[in-house]
Amino acid sequence: MKFFTTSQIRGLDQYTIEHEPIASIDLMERAADAIYKSVTGSCHYNDPVCIFAGQGNNGGDALALGRKLLKSGYEVSVYLIHSGSLSPDCAINRQRLISEYPLSFIELNESFVAPLITKGTVIIDGLFGSGLSRPLSGIYEQAVNWINQTGNKVISIDIPSGLQGEENQLMDNPVIVKADLTLSLQFPKVAFLLADNAQYVGNMEILDIGILPEAIEKTASNLFYLEDNDIFPLLKDRSTFSHKGTFGHVLIIAGVKGMAGASVLSSKAALRSGAGLVTVHGPIANRTIVQAAIPEVIFQSDDSDEVISHIDLNKTNHAVAVGPGIGTHANTAAMVRDLLMELKSPCVIDADALNILSTQKELLHLIPKNSILTPHPKEFERLFGECHSSYELMMRASEASKEYGVIIVLKGAHTLIALPDGSLYFNSTGNSGMATAGSGDVLTGIIAGLLAQGYKPNEATLTGVFLHGRAGDLALNTQSRESLIASDIISSMGEAFQSIRDNCRQVQF
Repeated sequence: MKFFTTSQIRGLDQYTIEHEPIASIDLMERAADAIYKSVTGSCHYNDPVCIFAGQGNNGGDALALGRKLLKSGYEVSVYLIHSGSLSPDCAINRQRLISEYPLSFIELNESFVAPLITKGTVIIDGLFGSGLSRPLSGIYEQAVNWINQTGNKVISIDIPSGLQGEENQLMDNPVIVKADLTLSLQFPKVAFLLADNAQYVGNMEILDIGILPEAIEKTASNLFYLEDNDIFPLLKDRSTFSHKGTFGHVLIIAGVKGMAGASVLSSKAALRSGAGLVTVHGPIANRTIVQAAIPEVIFQSDDSDEVISHIDLNKTNHAVAVGPGIGTHANTAAMVRDLLMELKSPCVIDADALNILSTQKELLHLIPKNSILTPHPKEFERLFGECHSSYELMMRASEASKEYGVIIVLKGAHTLIALPDGSLYFNSTGNSGMATAGSGDVLTGIIAGLLAQGYKPNEATLTGVFLHGRAGDLALNTQSRESLIASDIISSMGEAFQSIRDNCRQVQF
């Protein structure tokens, strides 16, 4: 899914109004219908509802929602809070609500008066939309602080009030609604996908409000949110007469003595991603462990008993991955330097190989173009410098990707993939149970396995990250977030592939 900055979204709204054509008040009504459907689906009919509306179009959505809930028989109180003139559509919905349900409407414009609510009351936040450009103060600050201290379920319309759509100011105690559920209209917002803002956004649901597809298609953006229909066209079919050589040969350089598990996880993941052959290069001490754990893998012994010190590339290797559990021994660092000087095609670089690069940054220029780096945030900062916010981390990843011509996979919730052309992809799959030892080794193996099969580097990366997260989600069918381990992700790979095909074929038919 292509998505947009908040300023672009306003343009898309206006394009839809002009070209559908549809009156802006009717587009607001359509948005309110989508919000109503979600709210009634997540709240019990007997739950009281307390709605806070602001003076802009976000407030207009909230007022229209209140009217629809009241019409359906919900117990609703609506508070319109403003310190100036209302937007035209907000004013229309104010009048509609007053005309139909005057006893359920309260207007506040000087100081906040806390409503009387029960613990079961659902609070709807419709104070400010995504166009906010300054911190909240005055009556709005009072309202938000009260909402946050109630402990009640909070649903925010489009964006938690006080949060800005992209970069947010760094403050010790920002005044922002802490939502349990955010109903984002048509698209996610960049801010929702950044770790700094998780405490405000809660769960996110994207609501289709009918923005014209041609407006979306015509509007350029470098922002994408990966979903099944983005990955399905990338998946390769298998010919009846194909053989193991058809699907490539992966070389995985992994595991010092005592870290054979990294070799096992990454190589098994490469096999489960569809690679025809997988060779693991590691110290002699790991041979028995790896071959006993995965008989399908070829083991290539290093000259050293305990570390990885040297490697001769084989022309039959279609993809190379280096880093899981290799340590940072001087001989290993020299091996990484020699490997980068010899490699001519894109590779996957992870874990200790990244840590070696962070101490010898001149090696960054030796990395083959379109190679895939898979750091977690701390590894990234060791490579490219400290960042003070998730937004800065995102922008720095994009800059580094363009400067070095590499693909950067910044691992975490909504894993960010930065491409050299400036595109930024956020992943929609995965869960907190995947924050476990070896999960990153599995991702490295999956991407390398896809690369060996002839997927282009960007395709292998997007597909690999999405599959990794989907497999982790499917693993929760038999595990909890606490019990999930990296091997469970590998075990769910087949189901992950199939789920993408099934989901998209159902849509097609």
